[in-house]
Amino acid sequence: MRNNEHYKSALLLCKRWLYLFFALFVGIDLCAQNINVKGKVVDENSLAIIGANIVSKETKKGTISDIDGNFELSVPVGDKLVISFIGYETKEIAVKSAMTDLTIVLKENLSMLDEVVVTGFGLAQKKATVTGAISSVGSEEIAHSKSVTATGALVGKLPGINFRQDNGRPGAAPNIQIRNMGTPMVIIDGVQKDVATLNQLNFNDIESVSVLKDATAAIYGMQAANGVVVVTTKKGAKNQKLTVNLNGYYGWQLPSNYPKPASAQDYLAAIIQTETINGTPRTVTKEEYDKWVNQVDPEHTSFDWYKYIWVKAPQAYINANISGGTEKARYYVSVGHISQEGTIRGFNGFDRTNIQSNIDFDINDKLRVGMSINGRLETTDNPGLPGDDYNLPINAAYNNLPTLKPYANDNPNYPAISAPWAQDSFGWMNYQHAGKMTDQWAVMQVNGTIEYEIIKGLKARGLFSYSLANRRLENREYSYKFYEYDEENDSYNVVEAGTGRYIERNMTMNHEMTSNIQLSYENTFDQHHINAVLGFEAKKARYPYMYMLGNPEANGIPFLDLTSLSNITDGIGNPQTRMGYIGRLNYDYANKYIIELSGRYDGSYRYKEGKRWGFFPSGSVGYRISEENFWKENDFLSNYIDNFKIRASYGVLGEELGTALSHIVGYNYNSGGAVLDGALVTGSQVTGLATDNISWGRSKILNIGFDLGLMNNRLNASIDVFRRDQTGLLASRYDVKIPDEVGFTLPQENLNSNYAKGIDASVNWRDRVNDLNYFFSGNISYSRWYVGDRYKPRFSSQWDMYRYQAGNITGRYTDVAFSLVSDGQFQSWEEIANHPVDQDHQGNKTLKPGDAKYKDMNGDGLINDADWRPIGYRQGGTPWVNFAFNLGFDWKGIDFRAEFVGATAYTYEQQGFLRYFDQNKNISQYLWDHSTRLADIWDPNSEYIIGDYPIALRTRNSSDCTQWPSDFWYTNVTYLKMRNIELGYTLPKQWTSKVGISKFRVYVAGQNLLSFDNINFDIDPEITATNGMAYPNMKVVNVGFSMDF
Repeated sequence: MRNNEHYKSALLLCKRWLYLFFALFVGIDLCAQNINVKGKVVDENSLAIIGANIVSKETKKGTISDIDGNFELSVPVGDKLVISFIGYETKEIAVKSAMTDLTIVLKENLSMLDEVVVTGFGLAQKKATVTGAISSVGSEEIAHSKSVTATGALVGKLPGINFRQDNGRPGAAPNIQIRNMGTPMVIIDGVQKDVATLNQLNFNDIESVSVLKDATAAIYGMQAANGVVVVTTKKGAKNQKLTVNLNGYYGWQLPSNYPKPASAQDYLAAIIQTETINGTPRTVTKEEYDKWVNQVDPEHTSFDWYKYIWVKAPQAYINANISGGTEKARYYVSVGHISQEGTIRGFNGFDRTNIQSNIDFDINDKLRVGMSINGRLETTDNPGLPGDDYNLPINAAYNNLPTLKPYANDNPNYPAISAPWAQDSFGWMNYQHAGKMTDQWAVMQVNGTIEYEIIKGLKARGLFSYSLANRRLENREYSYKFYEYDEENDSYNVVEAGTGRYIERNMTMNHEMTSNIQLSYENTFDQHHINAVLGFEAKKARYPYMYMLGNPEANGIPFLDLTSLSNITDGIGNPQTRMGYIGRLNYDYANKYIIELSGRYDGSYRYKEGKRWGFFPSGSVGYRISEENFWKENDFLSNYIDNFKIRASYGVLGEELGTALSHIVGYNYNSGGAVLDGALVTGSQVTGLATDNISWGRSKILNIGFDLGLMNNRLNASIDVFRRDQTGLLASRYDVKIPDEVGFTLPQENLNSNYAKGIDASVNWRDRVNDLNYFFSGNISYSRWYVGDRYKPRFSSQWDMYRYQAGNITGRYTDVAFSLVSDGQFQSWEEIANHPVDQDHQGNKTLKPGDAKYKDMNGDGLINDADWRPIGYRQGGTPWVNFAFNLGFDWKGIDFRAEFVGATAYTYEQQGFLRYFDQNKNISQYLWDHSTRLADIWDPNSEYIIGDYPIALRTRNSSDCTQWPSDFWYTNVTYLKMRNIELGYTLPKQWTSKVGISKFRVYVAGQNLLSFDNINFDIDPEITATNGMAYPNMKVVNVGFSMDF
């Protein structure tokens, strides 16, 4: 009891200090009013609503309901109170004298029409009046995804947005595209950033995300043709009491999918089978093989490299934020930290700390200023390995043989050679033997805003942003040694040494400045509503860097000097400048007839004068037919169809193509060199021929859609069809010849075109039955690119046009995979002998039972590239079709949700470890188990047992005809993943309020726990690496909490 009292006293003291701090900081405005109104805000089940806004309609002053739903506010008699809360219908109550015991019941709002969608440049529209193809998601939905990156938290929640997580490296984020159009533009709090910055946001700091998928993106100008992701971070609310939120989780990661290597027994069996068929000398005796089969002692026990290399690893997240506001100021301050350890043994992983601070002040009734500060400190640590630090360990499960172990005499101080190539041995891939790579980012961005209301409805607004990102990458690679153990002398002898010793430093300092000035006007005249904006935007950026590489005399030397320095590059970072003039007009009549017109006049530093500027207009219209009187007067229509809106948009967007300043002849310094008069002279090389015939590419985007709300808006649906035409794509005039002595090819020009078309749709059902709230939502999108016009395509024959220049035929898909067409497998030696088609170009002498059989498509009796046909979608490409569905409920404090994502219409091609037995590596266990084999691996005359794949021989590689590209090795993939699942419980407030906590929730959550797909080899369907050797995505289980007080 005493401890509880101490806790409450301490908590009260902390709150008082926080209130005092913000009172001094923002100047709390204390104003006496006429009468006190007291009451309680509850829902339809008489449960208190915490944090409801109660505002005086006349004075605009207000408060929020407390932990029990109670409130008190001083207002003039005759005023009206406006009571609102997210997810509930707003209510107005006239103020009368002696109102001291009000009970205000808010009804849950199932309609999505009142949701506010942020489209940028000062415009936030209700969803009911949006005429573009815009998807949005709010903070509540985002927070339920426990992703390390903000992009990962959006997966599956937005129709028309395609995500693909092609690797699970610590800190990695999914690739994002809008309608398969390419990398989108990102706008965060009005400032253009890149997708990498979005990835590293703290997802708990995001208030909303809107995605502009059609011509509505034109107002953002250059680089917006692929769509725009508009992110708004959280802010405090007016007259909001101080709220402190603390939330976090701790979790465990395991690789989800990774093709397992074969055991020692099967690896040796594959070697023996190869020697039997090829008639080569034995390297493994039967006696030795039997020892491995029977695992007679520790030295003959298969070593499982997969289990050794890939280990369980923790991840943890913690976030604390405070928010609130007074009459004059609003504030939101947040600090978050995430740590994600690597699942490769000995690899540290990824750490990131985020800060976010948004503060707004009302200087007076007309002038408002604001400042936001956001930043992050980010670190990735790994052993210092050659090249990509992850490449060697990712492949190590195959490069290291199951008959060998990582350390001599199992002593971790003495790495042993466990791979045919010593450097592939996993035993030295750690900080002790390989060194250390540290990649650090320190990023800070400051935004300042000022807004002044000139007259009612007319406002001037300015924004200035400065961002500084400092990166320091230091990679120290040690020389290393491999040992063997001398049991007789109890000593370790060096058998091989790696002499490479490097220090690599890469330092960058990215500067970005953005200025934005707007003049906006908004007003309502009777039923006419107008919103107009004129503006100017400018951005300047520089990205200087310095790179150094040296060879120190010893592993322990941490610095470079002139004697050890072997390379230094100083990149000055030429300025990049862009400007644009903005105009937009929105008009609606009675929320029924809606029109939006916008235009942007953009200029880029890349192009020469005269081609530097481009004008890009767009427009959209909407018609809410459900607001017509005839609709409302029809019993059936008004009772079942609450909302029906038809909309269309069209616009031209600019695409910044080509290399900067290509109209100027320049020189590449430090390109080659020569010794003149005994001294080395650094060389320079001309960059190429200049061209003044290059400018903007253009995208014309048409979108037609409709929105539907049924059954009291419990069921909502949207469908959009679209087409995008790209013109001005870069290509060279190949029919214009220049002498070879010139040493250059012709520069590119705006010559070609492509187009894309598709459809996306979404549906959402949300309802309440007594204490049970439940929902279901789903979305699906289809999008594909087609070949447009090409500059003077030439073909030597009809077949040449069909096959080799398939990408140059107007109307043909751009991402078709061509290869041979398989016709099953050869079942016997007899079938091979009688086969009428020469498949291997050697009279079929190299063929064996189980090999793939190809169709002779042109009937010439020979298999070659003339038999190639379109057999699938381009390998590794973005799926044409993406879909997702989410479901959940909450009931008496218990909440549950599950999120599923999937895709189809893309191709995966098996290569490398998944197709043949590499002579220097292990074989895939799945390939061995399902390949053709000899009934007796020791007998060359033994029967061939036909499997799903050709016989596994170490001497077979990509040049073998059975390994030629064909649909035999292609899988047209369909998959469905359980991306997130979460079960939570919110403790009753009568429990938590006793210790000053207004809300306390605990939960358990999982990511990537289930995957249903048609890919063999235990490969994650999102992985694009054709041999399956990518850092696998993680299965994660988290336990966490969230508390408000």
